[in-house]
Amino acid sequence: MRIHLVSGACGFVGRNMVKRLVKTTNDKIFMIDDLSIGRHPSEWLEGFNSKMQGDLEILDKEERLYFWKGDFRNLLFYMRENPRFIQEKYGIEFERFADVFHFAAIVGGRMKIEGDPMIVALDLSIDAEFFYWITQHKPERVLYPSSSAAYPISLQTTEAAIALSEGDIDFKKNLGTPDMTYGWSKLTGEFLAQIAAKHYGVPVACIRPFSGYGEDQEQSYPVPAIAARAAKKEDPFEVWGSGKQGRDFVHIDDVLDFIFLLLDNVNDGSAYNIGSGRLTSFLELIEVFSDIAGYKPEIKPLLDKPVGVHSRYANMDLVDKTFGWKPKISLREGMTRVYNAQLKNL
Repeated sequence: MRIHLVSGACGFVGRNMVKRLVKTTNDKIFMIDDLSIGRHPSEWLEGFNSKMQGDLEILDKEERLYFWKGDFRNLLFYMRENPRFIQEKYGIEFERFADVFHFAAIVGGRMKIEGDPMIVALDLSIDAEFFYWITQHKPERVLYPSSSAAYPISLQTTEAAIALSEGDIDFKKNLGTPDMTYGWSKLTGEFLAQIAAKHYGVPVACIRPFSGYGEDQEQSYPVPAIAARAAKKEDPFEVWGSGKQGRDFVHIDDVLDFIFLLLDNVNDGSAYNIGSGRLTSFLELIEVFSDIAGYKPEIKPLLDKPVGVHSRYANMDLVDKTFGWKPKISLREGMTRVYNAQLKNL
């Protein structure tokens, strides 16, 4: 029986990955999350049937799904001290993990990135421990999610806004300045991924997601927050900053599709964009949601709120040329799904 590891399994991307693995495989899944941000599996996992085995929670009758609550760095320490820690303590017999998805990170919206940058910098320690462990454990495949925040902010201003290409980050040249401590940590993670692949032979693929969103995303993120306010027909409609700042929105289902494509084809630690290739301002996003809701609100800018870079969107040419891949879910379809989900929550 193959077993996959998902760190940060209860956050937005992690839980969607777990649900995808449950749906598409018969493999076992070992989940880790400290629940500081994520939601317990009882809130989102179908067929939930829990029993405890010490500090490990078994989530289903078939004993396929395991949940270890805690700081991922602690588990990494235990596994570094004893490489067979999981096998010996919990009786789950396996030689090594198959696919390892590393979503554990201190994340949040713009308020977190700019409001508490030092706590976000702890991602550096999480990733350093993780990459050291995989070089010892040697899983079959590893997915490291970087971020579009790793790109130089000098390319994302009102004067120099361009579609960001993979080649805009080159570790053999001047890297520029990424976005706050979150961008620095992800840029460092990419570098460690390349070292793990080149020097230790661990197959690693990296993604640079742009603004991922989905129906079950927390309202601390802009898309579900704006959708919820549209569902309530907020008028005037508040927007952080002028609203002219733009992002590249990509649905979580497309992100997961692309992850598996990359794992099948990339093993050298290279990073690829995942976005729509389209820049959408927050004013345009509000217009989409208000149109779905059937009203035209007055827009009220909140100029004292953090807004981040002015323009961040992906150049998807390399992905198209290399893999022939494009996202399937249009902006309108994806936002309609999110709106309908928020409407049910009213």
